[in-house]
Amino acid sequence: MKRILVPTDFSENSENALKVAAKLARKHNGEIILLHFLELPHAVKDPATSFTDIPEIMFFKKAAINKLEDMMDSDYLEGITVLEAIQFEMAFEGIIKVAKINNVDLICMGSHGASGFKEMFIGSNTEKVVRTSDIPVLIIKKDEHDFDINHMVYASDFSEECKKNFQSVINFSEKIGAHLNLLMVNTPNSFKSTLVAEEQLKSFLSEFTVKNYSTHIFNDANVEKGVLNFARHYKMDLIGISTHGRKGIAHFFNGSISEDVVNHAIRPVVTFKL
Repeated sequence: MKRILVPTDFSENSENALKVAAKLARKHNGEIILLHFLELPHAVKDPATSFTDIPEIMFFKKAAINKLEDMMDSDYLEGITVLEAIQFEMAFEGIIKVAKINNVDLICMGSHGASGFKEMFIGSNTEKVVRTSDIPVLIIKKDEHDFDINHMVYASDFSEECKKNFQSVINFSEKIGAHLNLLMVNTPNSFKSTLVAEEQLKSFLSEFTVKNYSTHIFNDANVEKGVLNFARHYKMDLIGISTHGRKGIAHFFNGSISEDVVNHAIRPVVTFKL
């Protein structure tokens, strides 16, 4: 967790993510890249047009610099190395590019998730970053005053495909010093006996070295409810799920389970791309 990228639009949600990133950076002696994007008008697509030829761009750039500097003066960033950057391109594409160029370990983003029938996560920059990022993405939903990850739940069906990124899950949990709770949700539509589920977990884990972990089989009406209810009942600090880049937030479960978990979880969620 030596380098954390935090995209900001200066909203309360993005500041919540920055506060969490600051706690992680302080704990792991890391640094933060604070990134803001300015959308360009069509005129700038003309190669002959310079940024300085358009007063509106210069005005918004200066305003963004002032806001970034104000954020960097926040008490919660004291003593942490923070690099600020302003990019002129599509936000989600720029986030992925900056993360790769700077060898970022984690992208930390704010999101307000869903409310009732309004799925705010869908189509957002957060969703697009989760879909395309090869780097783990930590999604923060609210102000986490006492962000301390002691217990992380990683929900999976532990199929062959999920072996592709499971080492990343192990590495992440070890870096943050969390106990890794491996969760298989048992549902009426996809029921496995305890013995069968335990054997599948045992076979899956036989190819990996995991030190600080426990396995859980949890029964519920569907997978999404199982993940959220388990996390709430056992007071998990963080929910981990895998995502699939080729279909938005397609996933190893079925339907839109991962998408729904990210949308409706109150707790922070970290995603790992398959």
